[in-house]
Amino acid sequence: MNSNVENLPPHVLRLVYKEVSALAADPPEGIKIYPSEEDITELHTAIEGPEGTPFAGGIFRMRLVLGKDFPAVPPKGYFLTKIFHPNVGHKGEICVNVLKRDWKAELGLRHVLLTIKCLLIHPNPESALNEEAGRLLLEDYAEYESRARLLTEIHAMGGPGSTSGAPQDPNDGPQPKKHAGDPTKRAGPSAAAVPAALGNGANGASTLTSNSNNNSSSSTNNVAVKKKADKKRALRRL
Repeated sequence: MNSNVENLPPHVLRLVYKEVSALAADPPEGIKIYPSEEDITELHTAIEGPEGTPFAGGIFRMRLVLGKDFPAVPPKGYFLTKIFHPNVGHKGEICVNVLKRDWKAELGLRHVLLTIKCLLIHPNPESALNEEAGRLLLEDYAEYESRARLLTEIHAMGGPGSTSGAPQDPNDGPQPKKHAGDPTKRAGPSAAAVPAALGNGANGASTLTSNSNNNSSSSTNNVAVKKKADKKRALRRL
């Protein structure tokens, strides 16, 4: 979604910046705020699943998007973490009265965040975006609770498919495979092989030294034998 920073009047931007700064410094209980330095009109948050609900123990990422007519028009809310809830659509869109007919400019973003957290405690099946979740909530709560809990465990509790917690860093997630030019992947001795190679080198040097000493000793013996032979020849001449 495109930024609306350029579309909002300066006085509205100042009010938004002030409120977002206050939220970041003193967030509502169970909610973390992640302001964007580049786009103040998009606010990322992480909501703790309330105790006593199928969402307990989960961390649900969400974002609020402020349109060009804010605050005359309410922000739009989206869950980024997959959740099985009557009032959350398949694309994460949130249906709650405060984001529709009950919106008032003076309510502010803090009120919106608290209302969305309360929605996790008290779903409203009468305005369901997820019709299956709404039907199960009314007709078979045990099955609704089981489905909601399962998705919480998969997507909001830090598992392999999780999108919980703080907004993802661009470096997070799967990375390109190392190519042949990567120095860590180049062919060559492994770190474990280095000590062995050094050890072999030391043994080689020891062998060379030993051979050198043997050759030197053999040469000395030859000289002594030659000198003895020369001495015998000289005695014969006498």
